[in-house]
Amino acid sequence: MAQQLFGKTLHELETLTHELAMPKFAAKQIADWLYKKNVTDIDCMSNLSKSSRAILAKNHEIGRSKAINVQTSVDGTRKYLFGTDKGFIESAYIPDNERHTLCISSQVGCKMACGFCMTGRQGFGGNLSCGQILNQIASIDESSKLTNIVFMGMGEPMDNIDEVLKSIEILTSAWGFAWSPRRITVSTIGIVPNMIRLLNETEVHLAVSLHNPFGQERGQLMPAEKAYTAQDIVAELRKFDWTHQRRLSFEYTMFAGYNDTPRHIKGLTTLLNGLHCRVNLINFNSIPDSPLKGSSRKTMEWFRNELNSRGLTTTIRNSRGQDIDAACGMLSTKEKNK
Repeated sequence: MAQQLFGKTLHELETLTHELAMPKFAAKQIADWLYKKNVTDIDCMSNLSKSSRAILAKNHEIGRSKAINVQTSVDGTRKYLFGTDKGFIESAYIPDNERHTLCISSQVGCKMACGFCMTGRQGFGGNLSCGQILNQIASIDESSKLTNIVFMGMGEPMDNIDEVLKSIEILTSAWGFAWSPRRITVSTIGIVPNMIRLLNETEVHLAVSLHNPFGQERGQLMPAEKAYTAQDIVAELRKFDWTHQRRLSFEYTMFAGYNDTPRHIKGLTTLLNGLHCRVNLINFNSIPDSPLKGSSRKTMEWFRNELNSRGLTTTIRNSRGQDIDAACGMLSTKEKNK
């Protein structure tokens, strides 16, 4: 079976070209073709000799793949479905004036089993390789327009930390996509050891899925609370400097009667007091057979205003793609069930 070149770091390409007795500078040339010139065929790498291309093509391929389905919303949001060797994944392109964001997946399914998440219902299908993570960015129609990447699609990025870190290295290196790390945000439910690795080894922004300030209530919907409590996560985050360009945000999906009361406002204020961060309030995209209902817009605005008045910077994230399979995991679940 042919090995994939797309998703290899410069160091890995240097090791490969050495093993194939190709010139050392060939590794940089290959990286250039993969990540800057967007080739999908080894034979297009015209500054490699014909013999080098033949050697490379013998047991290798680029490893890119196109989406197998695309849904387009009236608001311009597009949801892409990709097939992998482990199952289906999805990515969401979200245009917003000058900002063009792609929400990407890091796993097929998810182990975390959060009660409000369609992906969690799928169970765990497998970790994506670095190449499969980056393929979502390189293979959509709007690839050249993108201004921001968020690891907020299917899966828990910290549960696939090695491949996620590798993808960030390729995205941010001068020999790779040469993106600023400030254009990348990685989401996590708070797997503390790997979250610390991400913060120490990269300069990307961090978004923590919180959804409730009280451990017992959070644990009812997020089983991972038993291993990594909200209190422990915040305690670790207080050790880092958030006053410069790197951003810390807390994702807070609002559920009617569950986490949208004055008690929760007080709990959030106490938990996050003095931490330089932002709270993003998120409208719940309904999923089938769920008893959970989203809070009303009026309640969300009241909740936001109350938190802001207590010195906790809070915004409401606008819902997008409501006329397509908006909730993460909906499109891939439909495809899986076929």
